Amino acid sequence: MDLYVMNCELLATCSALGYLEEDTYHREPDCLESVKDLIRYLRHEDDTRDTRQQLGAGQILQNDLLPIITQHSQDKALFDACIRLMVNLTQPALLCFGKVPDDPTVRHHFLEVVSYLQAYKEAFANEKVFGVLSETLYTLLQLDWDQRQEEDNLLIERILLLVRNVLHVPADPYEEKNVDDDASVHDKLLWAIHMSGLDDLIKFLASAQSEQQWSMHVLEVISLMFRDQTPELLVSAGQARSAQEKQRDAQELEALRQKEQAEKRSRTLQRGTRHSRFGGSYVVQGLKSIGEKDVIYHRGLHNFKNYTHDEGKAVRRVPKRKLHARDSEGKRRSALNVRLFLREFCVDFLENCYNRLMYLVKEGLIREQAQQHDETYYLWALSFFMAFNRGNGFRADLVSETMSIRAFHFIERNITNYYEMMLTDRKEATSWSRRMHLALKAYQELLLTVNEMDRSRDENIRQSANVIKSNIFYLMEYREIFLTLLRKFDETKQPRTFLRDLVESTHLFLRMLERFCKGRNNLVVQKKRVKRKKSKGRKNPTAAETTPEALEETWGAVAEELRATGFQLSEALTEGAVPFDAASETPLEEQRTEAMVRVQDALLNRRGPEALGLLRAAREVWPEGDVFGSADVEPEEELQLLKQILIANLPRPPPPEPGMEEEDGELEEEEELESVRVSETEFNFLDFIKRFASPNIVRPYLLLLRSYSQNSPHTNHCITRMLHRLAVDLKMDALLFQLSVFCLFNKILGDPVATAYKELVTFAKFVLNRFFALAAINNKAFVELLFWKSVGAVREMTEGYSKPGEGCVEGSKKAKWTPEEEDELRTLYVEHRDSEVPDIVETLLPLLSNTTLTRRQVVAQLVAMGLVDSVKDLKKQRKGTRIVLWTEEQEEELQMLFEEFRDSDDVLGNILKKVTAKRSRARLVDKLLSMGLVSDRRELHKKRRRNPNAPGKSAAMGMTEEEFLADLTGGLTEEPMDGDEEEEEDEEESEGEELARQAPAARGKKSWMAERESMVEKNASLRTMVYTLRQEGMSGPLLWLQNCLNRTADDREEEGLFQPVPIVPLTEENEDAMEKKSFQRLLRKIGVRAPADEQESFWRIPAQMRPSQLRGAAEVLSPSQDALAAGQQGEADSHEQRAQALRALLLARKMKQPSASAEHTGQQIRHWLSEMAPYSQNPMCPGSK
Repeated sequence: MDLYVMNCELLATCSALGYLEEDTYHREPDCLESVKDLIRYLRHEDDTRDTRQQLGAGQILQNDLLPIITQHSQDKALFDACIRLMVNLTQPALLCFGKVPDDPTVRHHFLEVVSYLQAYKEAFANEKVFGVLSETLYTLLQLDWDQRQEEDNLLIERILLLVRNVLHVPADPYEEKNVDDDASVHDKLLWAIHMSGLDDLIKFLASAQSEQQWSMHVLEVISLMFRDQTPELLVSAGQARSAQEKQRDAQELEALRQKEQAEKRSRTLQRGTRHSRFGGSYVVQGLKSIGEKDVIYHRGLHNFKNYTHDEGKAVRRVPKRKLHARDSEGKRRSALNVRLFLREFCVDFLENCYNRLMYLVKEGLIREQAQQHDETYYLWALSFFMAFNRGNGFRADLVSETMSIRAFHFIERNITNYYEMMLTDRKEATSWSRRMHLALKAYQELLLTVNEMDRSRDENIRQSANVIKSNIFYLMEYREIFLTLLRKFDETKQPRTFLRDLVESTHLFLRMLERFCKGRNNLVVQKKRVKRKKSKGRKNPTAAETTPEALEETWGAVAEELRATGFQLSEALTEGAVPFDAASETPLEEQRTEAMVRVQDALLNRRGPEALGLLRAAREVWPEGDVFGSADVEPEEELQLLKQILIANLPRPPPPEPGMEEEDGELEEEEELESVRVSETEFNFLDFIKRFASPNIVRPYLLLLRSYSQNSPHTNHCITRMLHRLAVDLKMDALLFQLSVFCLFNKILGDPVATAYKELVTFAKFVLNRFFALAAINNKAFVELLFWKSVGAVREMTEGYSKPGEGCVEGSKKAKWTPEEEDELRTLYVEHRDSEVPDIVETLLPLLSNTTLTRRQVVAQLVAMGLVDSVKDLKKQRKGTRIVLWTEEQEEELQMLFEEFRDSDDVLGNILKKVTAKRSRARLVDKLLSMGLVSDRRELHKKRRRNPNAPGKSAAMGMTEEEFLADLTGGLTEEPMDGDEEEEEDEEESEGEELARQAPAARGKKSWMAERESMVEKNASLRTMVYTLRQEGMSGPLLWLQNCLNRTADDREEEGLFQPVPIVPLTEENEDAMEKKSFQRLLRKIGVRAPADEQESFWRIPAQMRPSQLRGAAEVLSPSQDALAAGQQGEADSHEQRAQALRALLLARKMKQPSASAEHTGQQIRHWLSEMAPYSQNPMCPGSK
């Protein structure tokens, strides 16, 4: 940018800074204000960064700012302002523009900013500049933390940011064409840092406990200092070359000399001794040209080897998305003095700073106190300094912070995250690939360090290495990571260097695992299996499974297993038993029924411990009503309860209609629920190697082998060793019988310096010999060369092919349609497509001659024949209303109806009868909840009340048996838990007579589930429990509980508010009583609810308990009831006989209702029968003779 086009205001501001005369800078009086104005201009620059470019073109930093801070550093305000301005001017171009711009114009501005940054970096390579920065930083660090001001901390941070920005500037490849051992601009900058002593201050910041807030800035600066270095070069700096290095260099030189001589000899043999001006023309027999004649070749014969039909053709342009990813810039060898000082820096850093700094950075990353992608600096430091430690006389204590299982887990998690982001964030896939490469190198370095520890002379270090290896070999995540990375390798996003490190890391891991397995007879490892289960519902048990004989046999096996275990469950079964899903939209009541079905399924499959674990877990979730047993149930009682569940006829959801499990998808797949099942299994190394026998894993190895001449000998050895494992150890050599592989082998065998690749040549000859031996037996082997082969294809190729139809699976879902059936389907569809039937597929199914066809097969065939465009056009219409949206008028109508019927016994039923827009019960409940008219769906349950004005016998004649029993037990009947299950069942059906017919049956079923225990027995047991507690000295807590119940009853009668009321003990005596199990059993028996979760601390009186129930419970707690419990046993017995006789009468009436009895669970029926048995000959029972 030309200086003369600079903005006038900007030019005037720059002129007001001062001027440089020879080596002295004279500042103007308005110098400080001018610097602040420049900061303000930069804050308001446009998207092209025009202000930044103009300041760079005017060389303000080189000619003004640097002389100001070197010559006028004593002016603190001016120095601070100049540092602020320079931090802004030197920030990376990527931060200014956000990313490398795609637009050519904006990209030009981006490159301009980069060029100015490179000029700034060259100007900073000055010892005086860094000397001033070091002195200022040293002065600030001398202050104690209580003496430092906020401005001091800001200046320390700005100096570190300035050093980071300058080190971050990339090198100019056109200007810096230095060879190795020559000083680049970056080397000069590092030498200036060293001479000024700033490197010592950086080490102090990394090690000082009081300066831990700068840990991330320090790690960034260190990583940028070592950007062009490799640990191996720094370790060998200033040391004489070892004999091994000299031998390796000699071998490389010898290989190059042999290659040159072989090429020279080949050219001599190809060219004739006599020169001919005429090259000659030749006819190539057997090679056809464009026409029918043979090709005529017009060049010398020595050039015919490179002949191809593609000569002269335009080279096809490779699409951008298919271009191979480029490798990053290669490393260069810095000047010797720079390498020596960096080596000393590494030694000091490892001894004094590494463990502490890495701990602080890791904590910051875990607590998310760092910026985005700062973990890449951590990964780089881990791999670099641990590699330097290995090469410089390995000491495990210097890297103990990063040598742990936590480090393996952290890196493995980052690799997984980077891979997922590379797939989702496709625009930044290259950046995510680089980060994944850093994580892979860190993982590789951890493995190399463990391997080095394993060879240590110290027994403690070797034991530590064994502990780490046991953990990483035991856990499945660490074993599978290399398989996953190889299988998912993508050469368009990941460079060749990534593949090289991945292959070398896999080789190292397999070698360590093989050595670890050799010394052990049986190695147990963790295995995870993803279990997928259909979410459409469970199959009903077959008739054979539910016969009485089969059930008795099943129960015998389950009971024996449970008694053998002593009713004790393992920790895995206890933690894995989850009877309900809190995130599910299914109501809790329906989930309770499903939990009972799951217990029965486990029993039918003879998984007794699992059924017992589910039963106990369900008891904790649904303690009310003792449906799954009481809290203090004995093991034998649990056994009897399990037997009742096993033989009960529980309600199960109907099986899905055949052919309707999938409608879309090229017929949509069923939704599946995944659960990971963890188990342990014995590890076999050969079985693990078999996982690598796949074309998806062999292909990356062969891709890297194509550049065998550029690979290091170790890389070629890693590739050959893996292919050897597959071809020789697994006898899967046919996996490599592929034409591209043979072309590569031919290239290796024909290489003039093939003697330098003895291992590759030997392996190639072995594979080719095996192929030609097989080709003599199998005449299809040459055709097989065209394809990559799976394990099954390899077996067929070597052992013989199967006959057609042998491998097909019976019962395939895909139906075969004959031409006659297709014509019949087409005719029927044309006849009925305009008949306006609601579902044309349901109309066609009974008319087809082939009655075995399912709906799904018919739909698929209609789409395949082109009669309909999509499967979605033939979706089955769902039952019930489709009204979803509520208008304002409908909401107002609903609110008016609720206000009208809110005091009635059946609020929801009355609203359903009166509402204009007919909707399902479940949607009405949801709308009432969303409008805030009710806070709990239980408030909408139908209330059951008895007539208080009809005393004596007339009252009993005018009420139901349930109400009479409730009155008999003093009003302690718990609120039946109905409504939720009923509401969800009605969501798919229209409201009407069906709903009215089903609701009473469902209510009767649920009320009897809640009243499983006799009310009279419950009342008697309550009196006994109260009497026992009084004998234990708990009269005070019982009186306090009685007052709480009476007070709550009074409040509910006066205010009409039914909300859960917490029971808060205020005295120490009451607190002790609330913690005792016997007192808690009494609370549960009364109906008081325990804390639902960790957010609740107190027991609560439920909102469902009516005032009459509360007063009845309080009456039981009164002292007069103790005398009743102790002295009037005979009267209680007669009272109990009367109640049992009434129950028998009620059962006889219920059994006359087939629709209702069909819904009773087997558990309830057996309970009733067992209660009737003692009174079957009782003259009080109406049904007895």
